[in-house]
Amino acid sequence: MNMLASRGQLRASFIRWALFTVPLVVLLGFLAGQLGSPDTAWFASLEKPAIFPEPKWFGIVWTVLYVMIGFAVAIVASAWGARGRSAALGAFAVHFVLNLAWSYVFFGAQQITGALYLLVGIVLTLLVVIALFWRVRRGAALLLLPYLVWVCFASVLNYQFLQLNPGADGGEIPDGAVERVRI
Repeated sequence: MNMLASRGQLRASFIRWALFTVPLVVLLGFLAGQLGSPDTAWFASLEKPAIFPEPKWFGIVWTVLYVMIGFAVAIVASAWGARGRSAALGAFAVHFVLNLAWSYVFFGAQQITGALYLLVGIVLTLLVVIALFWRVRRGAALLLLPYLVWVCFASVLNYQFLQLNPGADGGEIPDGAVERVRI
């Protein structure tokens, strides 16, 4: 026998990983969103960019993206013995921690500039993750492309928030009041 695993065994490994990674990624994304919410006086007072979509779309888009991310991770995780698998998963873990931190930095700490810098790090690490996933399983890398587009859009949106609200960086509400959030 010259195969390490049959197609059925590989499919079963992917399904087991997907049953773990998809709910985990969605849950972590949801929990990170709870650390900072757009439902604050500070965010309500910000001037919104023209490209700012209706708020309902953020939950819908992020849910779909987190499911796709979970499947991409499952594809790579189930690629036992593939060269670069561990590096790809490690890079993803670092990247995903940055992703999860953004909601807190922007909405919780109300640091528009800090969130923009964080988005630059998110985009750069995502490019590394896509390249590493590509080496392991191309399909996994392709699943991350809509996520890359969305994160680039989020970066432009974050930049426009900063341009439109330079005095609001750091939690200042335009009328001079300050809202502080402590955890």
